[in-house]
Amino acid sequence: MQQPPPFHGLPAEPPGPPRPTVLGLRARQWMLVAAALACVFALVGGTALVSAWTSLTRDPTNAELQTAARAEVARRWEAWPAERIFPDRIAYEVRRGRTEYANRAGIAPESDCAASVDPSVAAVLTRGGCRAVLRATYVDQIQGVAVTVGVAAFADATTADRVLRQTPTDQDGTPVRNSVRAVAFPGTAAARFTDPVRQDSTADRGGPYLVLTSSGETDGRPAAAVAERRPNFPFAVAPQLARQIARTLGVQAMPDCSRPEWKC
Repeated sequence: MQQPPPFHGLPAEPPGPPRPTVLGLRARQWMLVAAALACVFALVGGTALVSAWTSLTRDPTNAELQTAARAEVARRWEAWPAERIFPDRIAYEVRRGRTEYANRAGIAPESDCAASVDPSVAAVLTRGGCRAVLRATYVDQIQGVAVTVGVAAFADATTADRVLRQTPTDQDGTPVRNSVRAVAFPGTAAARFTDPVRQDSTADRGGPYLVLTSSGETDGRPAAAVAERRPNFPFAVAPQLARQIARTLGVQAMPDCSRPEWKC
């Protein structure tokens, strides 16, 4: 009986096409690419984190400090106590270089811009975007003159300066006699200081604030009863009060970024 030929295994298959790859890269190569990309993303992310941390912890630039200082000034009308805006006593100079003191009779509640001034002035304030008007009345040392000081707040110093230059004036170039409305306080020397009593007015500016004054005599004498406009001397206290209030409100302070009222 013929024996079958010895078994040597199955015949080899003919070579087929190569296994498919993606973009010509095999799995091992893709692993290397993925690892490289992970390193790149980690590096970029780390750089971004370092940049963000540096931005948060660095000292503010000079430009940022200036911006913070201007913003703090613009908020004073609502952030400061009224007694800080209108001190209880303000020094002023009279003839012969003598210093006297005007005493505050009272502080009026915050009011709408248009309601605090006469119509001709209200139109200018409204166009300028007036935010509010704060008012207080002072009496000079001999209690003969009453002065209502009105502080009109604006967005910035440029706007306030433009409004100041647009404020109506009399023929002699001085602000109109009736600008900020008078505020009388019963039981004080300014009890009879009402709108008809106003004889003189001034306008000044400090930063984003327009400071207006109206002055008259404490005896309640109406301006219409005065034969002619009085010389400036009896009311020389008014512009000095306005200048000091405007200067205090408008001067920029050095920002202290560690305190909550500053936004550096």
